[in-house]
Amino acid sequence: MSDFIGLTEDELFLQVYNLCKSKAEEFGLLGYENITAKDVWECVSAGYKELPPIHRLVNDILSLKITKYMNWQMMNIYRNHS
Repeated sequence: MSDFIGLTEDELFLQVYNLCKSKAEEFGLLGYENITAKDVWECVSAGYKELPPIHRLVNDILSLKITKYMNWQMMNIYRNHS
């Protein structure tokens, strides 16, 4: 966790960009070509009130399932249209 002290959310995203990109590419192989690394990051980071330890952050990105991503996306759509 000390690795993140003083980092903004954008700076933190740059630190884990390749992981998010890899997950987005995995989703692309499943037929969801429009998901970007930024989308993956927004989904994962939405679950944090404060910065988690690096191992949890990496685990949450790599273990993200398409169903969890799609549920998060649908909730965002409902919130924005209400």
